[in-house]
Amino acid sequence: MAAATPSHYKREKYRGRLAPSPTGLLHAGHARTFHTAWQRARNARGALVMRMEDLDPDRSRAEYAEAALDDLHWLGLDWDEGPDIGGPFAPYAQSQRYAIYRAAMEQLVAGGFVYPCRCSRKDLAAAISAPHEDANQDPDDEPVYPGTCRPALHATDSWASTWADQATTANWRFRVPDGEAIEFTDSNLGPQRYIAGVDFGDFVVWRRDDVPSYQLACVADDAAMHITEVVRGADLLKSTARQILLNRALGHYNPAWFHCALMTDESGKRLAKRNDALSLRTLRERGFTPAQVLQANHALQ
Repeated sequence: MAAATPSHYKREKYRGRLAPSPTGLLHAGHARTFHTAWQRARNARGALVMRMEDLDPDRSRAEYAEAALDDLHWLGLDWDEGPDIGGPFAPYAQSQRYAIYRAAMEQLVAGGFVYPCRCSRKDLAAAISAPHEDANQDPDDEPVYPGTCRPALHATDSWASTWADQATTANWRFRVPDGEAIEFTDSNLGPQRYIAGVDFGDFVVWRRDDVPSYQLACVADDAAMHITEVVRGADLLKSTARQILLNRALGHYNPAWFHCALMTDESGKRLAKRNDALSLRTLRERGFTPAQVLQANHALQ
C-alpha cells in the first residue's frame, strides 16, 4: 500500500519555497534549481517563500546566509516572504523555529512513531556497510539502520511522559513500516517507488545535541508555511519518501514534488559546496552573467 496522501494543497493558491542551507557558498547547480522554483511560482502567479535552513549549529554561518540572499538577487530572483522582508509565517530562519519542531517531535513521541537510539557512530560503522549509491544520490544519505536499538512493536508508549528527560541522551529514530511501498509521482521525473526497510530504514528525526533533523524540520516548516509544491534536487528523492511517512504520522497533507536533475562537474560528479570554482560568488568574479550561470554545465570549469 502506498503511503502517499491526496493533497488538499491543490485547491489552494500556489506556494513554493527557496530553502538554501548556509553551510557554504551556493554553486551553479543551486542556481538552476532555485531558478526553477522561482519560475514555477511566478508562472503559477503564486507566492514564493525564502526559508533559511540554518539548523546545523556547527556548519551554518551568517556570512553564507547573507551571500545566498545576495547571489540569488543577483540572479534576478525575488520572493514574497523571507528573513529579509518578513511575512505571515515568520520567523523564516530555522534556527528561530525550534518550538515548532519540538511540538512536532512531541506529537511523534505521543503517537509511538519514534524511539531512542543510543548507538554511537562507531557502533553504526561496525554494524552497517553503506549501500552503493549512484551518482544522483546524496552521499550523506543515511544508510539503512540495522535495528540495533529498535524496540518491539508497540513498545514505545511509555516514552511520551519521559521524552523531555531523554531528548538529549539519544538520537531519536522514526520507525518505518517495513515492506510498505512509498509511491509518489514527481512532477518532473515521473513515478517514484521506495520500499521502507529496504531502500531506507529507521531514520533520525531528533539528534542527541537537541537539534531536529532535516527531515523533521522540513516537514514541519512546509506544513506550517502552507507550501503546495517542493522544488529541489534529485538527490533528495529518497528524502521525499521519508517525508511522506512523517506527513502521514503528523496528519499533514503532502505537497506536490518537483525534483530537478543534478548538475555535474567535468568528471561526472554532482556539484557540491566544496566546488569553489563553480560557486556563484566565484563565477560572478570571473565575469559570468546570470544568464550564463543559469545555462551552465560542466564546461564552466
